[in-house]
Formats: sequence, structure tokens, C-alpha cells
Amino acid sequence: MDSVSKKKPQISQLEFPIATPLQADRNSIRGGRSFYFFDLDDNVLNLPTPLFVFNKKDGSELSITTREFANISHQLGTSGRWQDFEERFDPDSGSFRRFRQKKIGIVDKLLGKKQPILEDLLSALKQPVDTWRGPSWNFFWHAVHNARPLSIITARGHHPDTMKLGIRQLVKQGHLSREPNYLSLFPVSHFDVRKELGDHDGSWHTAKLKQLAIQKSVREAFRIYGFNPAHRFGMSDDDPTNVKLIVEAMQELKREFPENSFFVIDTQGGQMHKQEVFMDHVKAPEPFGHTQLSLFESQLP
Repeated sequence: MDSVSKKKPQISQLEFPIATPLQADRNSIRGGRSFYFFDLDDNVLNLPTPLFVFNKKDGSELSITTREFANISHQLGTSGRWQDFEERFDPDSGSFRRFRQKKIGIVDKLLGKKQPILEDLLSALKQPVDTWRGPSWNFFWHAVHNARPLSIITARGHHPDTMKLGIRQLVKQGHLSREPNYLSLFPVSHFDVRKELGDHDGSWHTAKLKQLAIQKSVREAFRIYGFNPAHRFGMSDDDPTNVKLIVEAMQELKREFPENSFFVIDTQGGQMHKQEVFMDHVKAPEPFGHTQLSLFESQLP
């Protein structure tokens, strides 16, 4: 992490010195662990990856940011300025082509051609850190630095190995102190990942896939680390629709594992609010203060 930056951090951004000592998981005295799940775009990283919407009348395309898309996606084809626009799903020419794994030939590889996420990340890393670090960056850093079991659950469709190459760039450039202790990595629009989640014909909605990825990651945690009622799980996401669906997925998990704790961290608008998820309700959003370093380790259940 860049500790020499003189720019004053935002409320949701805390600076860590390079020599930050490791912190034991606060649940370790009870044999439990804290598991961190992260959405990627506009949450951990702000990448300049464009999306494209298409004019249904003349076929022209318009490039928009991920944040703009989150705000207008429900208006596409229905009302106002976006009535005549639509999404297209061809992986090579459609709306999300920069979010998908590309076939890169040997010659192009020799010429230095990279997957879109690597191109966009390397471009972002040339900018000031407060440009590309998202609202959950410091919590991601905390989880990585302290080797917390970590999952990345994203709508992107790159191969998981490509995602790891991107994170490795953050390590190489000194923004992370080590590589993550990966519990799971689910870029849910990648076809192999879809099949792993049960979507063999590629027809399931991204929201359903992310819900399944959360549930599968929790079960993977129990498989690897053993069941313990002191295990705690939390996921951060910036999209209000995703937050709602994360709550639903965690309510199902809470009914199955009532002794464990589940949290959702809403980072919409660069702010950060924590909600604990129960079987039939969600605790009112709780804002984070300046000194809180972890997503959900600060209080034992």
C-alpha cells in the first residue's frame, strides 16, 4: 500500500504503514475464522473498463462506465433517453466484451497483447491511487495482508487464472503485501465457472450465479477449515440490487447455519454501511468509523 501519498484519505479509506504487523483473527480464540467475500468493480477497484449499449434503430453503440450502467440498466428499452437502447450479449462484439476472456493468438501474445482486465488494470495503476482504489480497497488490503480466507465474486467473465494475474500486478507494484489466501474465485460470467455453478447452457442471470457463488464459497470454507459456529462471513458490494440479492442468499445460509454470523457491506456511493443478516430480518445499516480496520471482525457474536 502506498504510504507516502500526501493526499488526505476519504472517510472510507484508511492508510496503512508498509510495516503493518499481522493481526490475529479476533475469532481465533474460539477456533473461528473471518471469511471475506468481495465484488470487484467499483468496490475494490475502479477500473476504466467500458460497457457498450446499442441503439436498436441504427445499431450504433455508446460507451458508458460501469457506474453509469448500474444507474441506467433498468431504463434500457423502457423510458426516457434510454428507450431506444439495449444490451447485446455476444462475447466478442456485445455490451460486455471488455469484461470477457478473449481468444488471443500466439502472434498477438508475442506482440504483447493482454486480456482486457490486465490492460485496464495496468492503465489504472498509472493514475493516482485514490483514482483506482475503490471504497473497499483498505478492507481488501487488510484481508490480504492478514491472510484471511478471501473470495472474489464478480460478474466479469475472465478466466479465474486471468483474475489472479491481475491481482498479482498489485503485489508486484507494491500495493499489496502478498498474494491473497484465496478461498474461491468466481468470475460468474465465464462459461466454465457457470458450469461449475450448475448453469450448463449459459442461461442463468448474473444475480442468480452470484448468489450460488456465495453459497458455494461458504460451504467451501466449512470443507477446508472445518465447521465452527464462530466462523463469520461477509461480502462487500456497491450495487444496491446486488446487495439485496446477497442478503437473500445469506438469509438462506443463516437458516441452514443459524449459529454462524453473516454480514453485508454496502459501499454504494463510496460510503460503507454494515448490515448483519438474520433469518427473517437485517440489522439496520451501521456506518463505519475512522478507526475500524476490518469488515466484520470488530465484534464477537
